[in-house]
Amino acid sequence: MVAKIGIKDVWAALVEGSGADDANALLADLESKSFDELGYDSLAVLETGLRLRRETNAEVPDAQIAGAQTAQELVDLINLHLPKSTVEETK
Repeated sequence: MVAKIGIKDVWAALVEGSGADDANALLADLESKSFDELGYDSLAVLETGLRLRRETNAEVPDAQIAGAQTAQELVDLINLHLPKSTVEETK
């Protein structure tokens, strides 16, 4: 089970689900730009978040995932909603 996710996990889920013309440039841009600036609509963000939610068993409501504006917001949401047993195991 995943302890916490990071920007690279969002990047991998975006590339796998929505694709990217230049995956390396996307990774750099994720740290400084919003999903909207990167050309990803709310459906792509939701799909990415749902993919991460499945992988981590995080219990994040769909509406909160869809409302994430940046990769860091999505990371924070997923990590905040990780099952307690997962977080406790990492201490």
